[in-house]
Amino acid sequence: MKLSLHFPCPTLHKINKKRLRQKESSGRSSKWQQLRQLPIIRYLKSLRWTPIPLSVGFALIAFQQYRHIRERESRKKGDDTRPILASDWEIQCYRMLPLKTLSRVWGWVNNIDLPVWARRPILSLYVRSFGCDLSEAVEEDLKQYRNLGEFFRRAIKTAVRPIDFGNCVVSPADGKVMHYGRVEKDHLEQVKGVTYSLQTFLGPNTWQTYNQIEKVSDDVYHKSLLHNPNNCLYHCIVYLAPGDYHRFHSPVNWEVQFRRHFSGELLSVRPSIARRIAGLFSLNERAVYVGKWHHGFFSLAAVGATNVGSIKVSFDKDLATNVKGWKKGTHHEHRFIRDSSGIHVKKGEFFGEFNLGSTVVLVFEAPSDFSFKLRTEQKIQVGQSLNHCMSESNDLPNCTIH
Repeated sequence: MKLSLHFPCPTLHKINKKRLRQKESSGRSSKWQQLRQLPIIRYLKSLRWTPIPLSVGFALIAFQQYRHIRERESRKKGDDTRPILASDWEIQCYRMLPLKTLSRVWGWVNNIDLPVWARRPILSLYVRSFGCDLSEAVEEDLKQYRNLGEFFRRAIKTAVRPIDFGNCVVSPADGKVMHYGRVEKDHLEQVKGVTYSLQTFLGPNTWQTYNQIEKVSDDVYHKSLLHNPNNCLYHCIVYLAPGDYHRFHSPVNWEVQFRRHFSGELLSVRPSIARRIAGLFSLNERAVYVGKWHHGFFSLAAVGATNVGSIKVSFDKDLATNVKGWKKGTHHEHRFIRDSSGIHVKKGEFFGEFNLGSTVVLVFEAPSDFSFKLRTEQKIQVGQSLNHCMSESNDLPNCTIH
């Protein structure tokens, strides 16, 4: 019987080890190449970020904290009458953040279809975090929503939002009343003590005159909106939080004649931010719809915000919000008048939807005795009356929420 002894060869061992490392490296490289082809990776690589120096960022955070402490101490002393506004440099730093890009990414994420097994745990987390009432939804089974966007834009049952069909203006959305009242001297209040310009917000009155391009005086602009010089202008701002119903509806029976889309910023419109930045709604992207109701001028503006991936309006298929490449500060117009008539929408009719919570601003003409029955920061729902009903009524037949 022969015995053979095998001694390890150091050279051969090193060769095998090297081949193993090369194989592992090749496998990792192959996986990385596959990962780089994913749509999300390709999209992120195409982004162009605007850098902010760290010193500026830390200074802004420190200053905001100081401002917050000062405001809190002011409230303790009972001196809560004057808001503390952000300075110009703070606003500029805020506007330098890539909020539009982040909002486009968020819109893309919202439309990613979730595996059936993941829908309930992911959407349940959102429901618990923001206090959504699933019992109001037409579809209560979370597994039936293919993605986050479908859940945000969910329809609700008709019975849970009855429409007040008296001669009144109703809330266009579920949310919180940020401010309301009569428009004075072409200025509106976004919160108490913080104003923005009506003319800047709506833009030039070309829907009536067709030729007003240059800015006019506040008084001239204000009067140009009124159909009846004895009437007044009123406004109401409704803020939609992330947990609210994300669709908005027509607040009256009216005729939509014109749309102006401003390609602005996508700053947050939370009440805490609205107290800091004067003219916030005039800075942000917004779609303003203008027309008339039986008391005269009427407008509804859907205002964009951070992480609002899109604003969609049922009858306006040409509207495209948060579009890459549009120059800030520009606007795009569209007329709906055909054969001397615009688009007629009924009170309570579905008007449009946000991809996440935002703000709806109403500006309208009404008699001088028009009276709101609201309070600031009141929670309100679609179809709920905003004012005490007026005597005469020209309302059209009832419609339902869809």
